[in-house]
Amino acid sequence: MKVDDSNIIHIDSGQPVGMFDSGVGGLTVLKALQERLPGEDILYLGDTARLPYGSKSPQTVSRYAVQAASALVRRGVKMLVVACNTASAVALDAIRAAFPGLSVVGVVEPGARAACAASHNGIIAVVATEGTIAGGAYHRAIERIRPDALIKGQACPLFVSLAEEGWVDGPIAEAVAARYLEPLFADSGGENPDSLVLGCTHFPLLEPAIRTVLGPQVRIVDSAATTAEVVDSLLQEFNMLADPGQTGTAHFLTTDDVERFVRTGTRFLGRDIARERVELVDL
Repeated sequence: MKVDDSNIIHIDSGQPVGMFDSGVGGLTVLKALQERLPGEDILYLGDTARLPYGSKSPQTVSRYAVQAASALVRRGVKMLVVACNTASAVALDAIRAAFPGLSVVGVVEPGARAACAASHNGIIAVVATEGTIAGGAYHRAIERIRPDALIKGQACPLFVSLAEEGWVDGPIAEAVAARYLEPLFADSGGENPDSLVLGCTHFPLLEPAIRTVLGPQVRIVDSAATTAEVVDSLLQEFNMLADPGQTGTAHFLTTDDVERFVRTGTRFLGRDIARERVELVDL
């Protein structure tokens, strides 16, 4: 999607898929998208100058999200993936209102579907940022899909800092994980959750510590792969897939400190990010 000087919207299959997050956590979604759709070009924006979104008001998050979407739309994208749980929870309507011709995919609904499919006993735990938990987006999404579900939520703000610093396993990460998770799994008199939704794109990096605390019996769900499935389905539905045989590339935008984006983003993506593919932008 691109808006020209006459405000006419142009969308074609050769344009990249646009994605944004408050930082580098959304690269876990980008990785899943590249694995499923290796031919698609991707334009990713990390609003690192203003992270985290999770501790900010819904009004502020919506304003930031529309600004990030605008930056991607101006460069020309055929679809927008909101690879941030907090923005997905509170800002999808604002983005869709601002760009009515643009297909917008959030990560909350796919994550909720994956959690409902993973749970046998219908007791589902959700860990996320303060904003996502307070807004109740996962609770509502899970209840729409599985009205009989019992949902337990916990805000885990320190998980974001641990993931950003690379402290994703070992005694410190495990101690923080235990402090957050034990209240969710402490019902000795009844059934505990059998699935856990990682409701922030930073949290998959903490899975080793979380798994150590919970043991093997709890199914851990993140929305990355399920979101990639939704993107694939929509691109097929609208006949917007990239040309067969094309090898896709990724270009990155960040609002602060390119070197840190490269360093931290490499950890989230699981492979090196070339410095020349990262551009500093001002929203």
